[in-house]
Amino acid sequence: MGSMQGPGYYEFFAGGGMVRAGLTRAGWSCLLANDFDAKKAASYAANWGADHLRCADIHALTSADLPGVADLAWASFPCQDLSLAGAQAGLAGARSGAFYGFRDLIAALRAEGRAPRVLALENVVGALSANGGRDFHALCAALRDLDYVCGALVIDAARFTAQSRPRLFVIAARADLRIPAQLAGEAQEGAFAPPALLRAHHSMPDDLKRAWRWWRVPAPAQTNARLADVVEDDPSDVRWHEPEETQRLVALMDGANRAKLDAALASGARQVGALFRRTRTDAQGRKVQRAEVRFDGLAGCLRTPGGGSSRQFLLLVEGGRVRSRLASGREAARLMGLPDDYVLPARYSDALHLLGDGVAPPVVRHLAQHVFEPLLACAIDQAAA
Repeated sequence: MGSMQGPGYYEFFAGGGMVRAGLTRAGWSCLLANDFDAKKAASYAANWGADHLRCADIHALTSADLPGVADLAWASFPCQDLSLAGAQAGLAGARSGAFYGFRDLIAALRAEGRAPRVLALENVVGALSANGGRDFHALCAALRDLDYVCGALVIDAARFTAQSRPRLFVIAARADLRIPAQLAGEAQEGAFAPPALLRAHHSMPDDLKRAWRWWRVPAPAQTNARLADVVEDDPSDVRWHEPEETQRLVALMDGANRAKLDAALASGARQVGALFRRTRTDAQGRKVQRAEVRFDGLAGCLRTPGGGSSRQFLLLVEGGRVRSRLASGREAARLMGLPDDYVLPARYSDALHLLGDGVAPPVVRHLAQHVFEPLLACAIDQAAA
């Protein structure tokens, strides 16, 4: 293992250390954390200290900056160029191209005999279809060329928290490692293998399919987390809207979304809904702004606060009355699965930017328990044989 304290890992594009929040709970030890954003690095240091933190562009790092031998290297590389909400420049984009900085570091470690046993990459599900699927194939080819076999899972944080947040997790194991029987799966549509992933695999060249592995991961226990459970009565960073502001939001709803609100009012129960403003095309082909709400107990996917459509509102329906406001920073942190002692940036927009770029710690813990640790245990048995 990478440390006497438990398996060791490097975390790249670390943000505020949400991967660390998941792995620390699982007993893992951080050997290095890296992010180039100074504000995010400050949040990381506020929560975890700066002993293992390097604030620098990943392209500026060398293998000499990476201490010891890590069991795992995690990279939540920037998703903007792969997101359906972005320009979809793909891996050639300036931000998502940072993946190649990660690849080069792993190549250097491999040349030194220090290649991590396991790699984990996290991104938006749109990575499967970016540039007609060619980017996903290029990513898998890069891992194969580093002597790894890889597979992927699509996991929605809604299985663990009250937020709908599907994400792609590409997991690679060194080709010299034996895959334990409990991890060996098959190509079939299921909880973590939606049609988009099956299509991406089906369209792969045969040489990439030979380096592909389907990971078998158990579904988590059913979560009882509901959006209403994370709501603050009197948050300090956002305010409840005046009635006129709430009515303006309601007026943006189409018939289907207004029916959801009316049903919530008619129920007579206290209900909390999540609302986004979206730009849609109406029947006349015009671009119009709409308010879209859900009352299924889940928030929508948290995003960075880059524009009005990315700001998530809450609707509180109680006693025949509708109130509205933005989701608070602490509520967003709870939706990510972070504890209330997690230190958020003082500025609201910085907190939302940090959280919108993050990964849900409970998902990380699940992967550590059911994928990373079985792989490492099998590697230790293999080395002792």
